[in-house]
Amino acid sequence: MRQLFLLSFLFLTLCGCSKSESESSDLAVSAVMVPPPPPAGASEPIRKDQDISESAPEIPQKIIKQGTLRFETDNLEKTFNQIQKAVSDNKARIINDSEGKDYSSVYRNLTVRVPSQNFDRFINDVSKGVSYFEVKNISAEDVTEQFIDLTSRLNTKKKLEERYLQILQKATKVSEILEIEKQISAIREEIEAKEGQLKYLESRVSESTVTIEFYKTVAEKEGVKISYGSKLWNAVQSGFFSLSDFLISLISVWPFVIIFVVLAYFIRRRLKRRKKE
Repeated sequence: MRQLFLLSFLFLTLCGCSKSESESSDLAVSAVMVPPPPPAGASEPIRKDQDISESAPEIPQKIIKQGTLRFETDNLEKTFNQIQKAVSDNKARIINDSEGKDYSSVYRNLTVRVPSQNFDRFINDVSKGVSYFEVKNISAEDVTEQFIDLTSRLNTKKKLEERYLQILQKATKVSEILEIEKQISAIREEIEAKEGQLKYLESRVSESTVTIEFYKTVAEKEGVKISYGSKLWNAVQSGFFSLSDFLISLISVWPFVIIFVVLAYFIRRRLKRRKKE
């Protein structure tokens, strides 16, 4: 009887333990269940602090600036010193300097390369004291699209070169190696050409070109002075040259002169015969 009671107690104890373990395992499983995935085609929600423009960075604008100035001045040296000061203050440089004299003026031409960020300030510094400009031409050319196109083509060529280099490492036949190296050489030439074009654009964008021409009108009394005797001798020479030109012009029409003389002779002779009759 005692044995039967012990067996019954053990059986009930085991059943209670198994039931509590199954309930605890069910609770554990429900606690770690992953939420169902979003339906197909659904996009991830965008956070409010997320900037959409981060995926497409803005490319800075590329502008080539140029300027041409022409004006008259009363003092060439003073004007040149003013331009030199503007060049120094704006970190520019003179790449061409020429001067000369024509019939009525003395002039000087300068070509200046100035950093684009200082372009406007340089023009203002040069313009100080100028009453008016005979020529003032300021231009700005936007080459952003051209710059982007060249950059894109350059990147494409570089990726193509990398692929050919990878293929070259796996090539075993001499004919294949030579053909791949030929293609790589052609691609490398195109890459260098486009890099040169980009550098040229960058240099023109980073530094603007300004052409400056200033001149001083020379009055007649400020010309080369000569003595009175030299003027007389020049007048004699001028008269002699004029007489020579006149004689040469007469010689050039000598057939007409002969015809005129012959006609005059016959007319005069005929008139004399009529008087005698």
